[in-house]
Amino acid sequence: MSGNGGSIVGLFSYETLVHAVAGAMGSVTAMTVLFPLDTAKSRLQVDENRKSKSTPIILAEIAQEEGLLSLYRGWFPVISSLCCSNFVYFYTFNTLKQLTASSPNKSRLGKDLLIGIISGAVNVILTTPMWVVNTRLKLQGAKFRNEDLQQTQYRGIFDAFSKIIATEGVGALWNGTLPSLILVLNPAVQFMFYESMKRRAGKGGKKISSAEIFLIGAIAKAIATTATYPLQTVQAILRFGQYKGDGKGGVIGSLSNVLSLLMDRIKRHGALGLYKGLEAKLLQTVLTAALMFVVYEKITAATFKVMRLNRKLKQ
Repeated sequence: MSGNGGSIVGLFSYETLVHAVAGAMGSVTAMTVLFPLDTAKSRLQVDENRKSKSTPIILAEIAQEEGLLSLYRGWFPVISSLCCSNFVYFYTFNTLKQLTASSPNKSRLGKDLLIGIISGAVNVILTTPMWVVNTRLKLQGAKFRNEDLQQTQYRGIFDAFSKIIATEGVGALWNGTLPSLILVLNPAVQFMFYESMKRRAGKGGKKISSAEIFLIGAIAKAIATTATYPLQTVQAILRFGQYKGDGKGGVIGSLSNVLSLLMDRIKRHGALGLYKGLEAKLLQTVLTAALMFVVYEKITAATFKVMRLNRKLKQ
């Protein structure tokens, strides 16, 4: 009975909720500050005919052609998706972390990786429809170099959901799920390195500074992003919904589309074509992750401090 009680406490504890809310707030803050970099990355991934230049040049081109506000096009759906996604991920990650805390014999690195993979899979299944919609909205009104790409006409998040279901079927909301499930390795590897480096930095009860948290978060994300970037490009193309593929359905069809897109990219642009937009992605994702971890750690530390004070006052 005590084991089941501990599981329920771990699942619905205030501590888990604090981690989830702090993770969501940290990601929203970081993404809002660095959103134009995400805009540049998306254009380079989806629009094959746009030449890969330095990030500042891409941003200047977009601003000149489409206006300064276009750098923040699709901000609200992205932030909404990111908030939900990080809430789910941090909630699942910290719940599993609490539930497995009584297994000291297991390797910490291996345990962190496994928890990260499970958390990522739960997150992908629950939030992929939101990411499909925000990819479409973010690229709506964009001036593509590739003439084969068609403009979409959605009036907002709910209109996009209803039109995608009506014209493409419910299954289209889970476009890119297979690469997304493979890509759960990205946050899993990121959290594994982050937790490991944080433990080392805090050895002997040493207080970790915000600068150290920023650096640890940046290194962890840089490793994870570089390792999985080709699949992130495939994921973005499939979510945009204009890749026809070979018409096969199910897992086999999804796998065929992933392999076909990777091979097509290599054939057209060489092996380095798989990393088109990596500079913008690294700049955006590394800085976003680093800033997110700083905000996350600050919010959790402040909240737990307040909670401890409240407990003392009640006693």
